[in-house]
Amino acid sequence: MSEAPSLSRRAFLGGGLVLTGGLAVARAAPALAATSSKVYAIPFSSDLYASPEPQRFTVVLQQGTHDGIKYVAGPEVEVRFKAPGSGSWTPYTPMQLDRAGLPKGRGVYRAAVTFAQPGVWNGQARFNDTTTKFRMELAADAMAPVPGEAAPRAASPTREAPLGVKPICTRVPECPLHDTSLADVIGTGRPTAVLFATPALCTSMYCGPVLDELLDVRTAYQDRITFAHVDIYKNLRGTTQSPTVLAWKLPSEPWLFTVDGAGNIVTRLDTAFGKDEMQLALDDLLTASAAS
Repeated sequence: MSEAPSLSRRAFLGGGLVLTGGLAVARAAPALAATSSKVYAIPFSSDLYASPEPQRFTVVLQQGTHDGIKYVAGPEVEVRFKAPGSGSWTPYTPMQLDRAGLPKGRGVYRAAVTFAQPGVWNGQARFNDTTTKFRMELAADAMAPVPGEAAPRAASPTREAPLGVKPICTRVPECPLHDTSLADVIGTGRPTAVLFATPALCTSMYCGPVLDELLDVRTAYQDRITFAHVDIYKNLRGTTQSPTVLAWKLPSEPWLFTVDGAGNIVTRLDTAFGKDEMQLALDDLLTASAAS
């Protein structure tokens, strides 16, 4: 049985995230030796918190090789947990593998899991007739906005008002989602989807692919939903976050938030999310907006 190391939520579990310029970004776990044949399930969610409601919990499978870290996507994975102070495990929960729109071989496994109390949670992932143990320290409250909360009304950089951010988009070529400030659309009656991602500086290398995928996915929704992209940093040095990112208190990248017409968060996705999950989030946004 292999075991990933335990770190605080801020540094992120298992070395899966490291702080860079004030943000946690995904990277290979330090527990993986370059010549190790073991495959580790590395928790990938960056902002889990104590809540009676199910949360999106994600893992990636990583293996050390002579050429560095290899990602594994394909085996069926299921997870179970032991709450702080508990002596018993929850039943195993199957995880869904998403690969569409993500880098080749770097799919992400996800499941809806309830973490009802703060503290250190023990976890176990089972795949390929083996198991991986891990530990997670959950805070009482999330850092980033959560479903049901009002979305921040902070302005976002646009071509006309860049807010000191240059470039406002690090994608090449620049994406078309910078015409309207979030301050002018959130809470005005029209649903909004906003992606926070920095394609040129994203250590995890997920930011560029998820932005490209969102640009494709939005075609079927753009007559009903306003889409926006906010890059993470004020400049290409990658040391100072944009004022919008600071207002949203994001601990990692990338993030996709959907916001209903009243200005409330409906869904949030972090670290890695493919085409299928984006479409589910946008469909849920339209359903929630029609009911409000």
